[in-house]
Amino acid sequence: MLKYKLAEAVIDKKDITALIQWLKSDKQLTKGELTLEFEKQWAKWVGTKYAVFCNSGSSANFLVAYTALLSRKLKNKKVIVPSVGWVTTVSPFMQLGFEPIMCGADKDDFGLDLDQLEILLKKHNPAMVAMVQVLGVPGKIDRLLALQKKYKFMLFEDACAALGSSYKGKKVGAFSDMSAFSFYFGHQLSTIEGGMVNTNSKELYDLLLMLRSHGWGKDLDQTTRAKLMTKYKINDFHQPFTFFVPGLNLRSTDLGAFLGLRQMLKADSIAKIRNRNHLVYAANLKTVDFQKWDKNGWPCSISFGAIAKSAVHRNTIVKKLDERGIETRLFSAGNLGLHPFWFEKYGKFHHPVSDMVHDRGFFLPNNESLAEKDIRFVSSVVNEVKPLV
Repeated sequence: MLKYKLAEAVIDKKDITALIQWLKSDKQLTKGELTLEFEKQWAKWVGTKYAVFCNSGSSANFLVAYTALLSRKLKNKKVIVPSVGWVTTVSPFMQLGFEPIMCGADKDDFGLDLDQLEILLKKHNPAMVAMVQVLGVPGKIDRLLALQKKYKFMLFEDACAALGSSYKGKKVGAFSDMSAFSFYFGHQLSTIEGGMVNTNSKELYDLLLMLRSHGWGKDLDQTTRAKLMTKYKINDFHQPFTFFVPGLNLRSTDLGAFLGLRQMLKADSIAKIRNRNHLVYAANLKTVDFQKWDKNGWPCSISFGAIAKSAVHRNTIVKKLDERGIETRLFSAGNLGLHPFWFEKYGKFHHPVSDMVHDRGFFLPNNESLAEKDIRFVSSVVNEVKPLV
């Protein structure tokens, strides 16, 4: 039986009791006023002007890619994508007809290898770069922003697993043109399913609102909606059901927003616990490697990402963890360039750090139910397994 799980339900009994009472009050369940309030509070907490609530982190990623495509801000359809991340960081660009170009992983934080990125920027002049704040360990943001300034690309920050992480006191998700978050079970915060897109651009925000809900203008502010009606000479009677862009239905609900607002009440305390646990792992693990971050980074990890000394070493550690009731799994998805969804179309992608994560990486539990003594115990179990000389 697992005693130390990778994920525990962050929606607690008090949240469920409050939700039951709210449901009994005959409230609107679909998107409504609570969604707007959740978006407002989330944007303020992250540090951006706008936020758009949707039905999953993967949908948030898709909305980012689709919004970029329709924004007329792109100089071409080339996009740099990370080799270490999640499939739906990359797949929306494939689905929407972009030309994705894969980049290897940084030797420290396993985000984008910025040396290789600059080579790709010079060679391909891409319109967009997608980066992942891997597991909640902030990447080398200063240098990445310097590259953006030099090479003029739109930056997408996938922060789905990094809720609460920060860099120089500024939360991740606030550094890019658009960022995405996930509120899936087991993440730092949860709305059961759910995602959010953050931006500081009013133009991108308006597109996100329309694309999320069928392509209509219902969710736009009155002034923006009126300008569109005038531009296209549309009768006012048609206003609620006029579709300005070819949209989707990726809305979440006020039920999810109700839970999200309750999650906001404990967001800071949960982030502090996960950061503390992350630092305890880093101080106690002796026989494996792990993600590094500079003094400006403040990690709030979804799980602690570790790297064994070899594939055999990882197998032995995994067996030992299982024997002691400690849940583990592959490090995210390993190297995405070694999955069929990618190599069937583009061929296999190899990079020394990306392949290392794929062959030797594994997760250790980090959630707010774990105390310091639990983290030290898990670390001691890992340390028992000595790598072969």
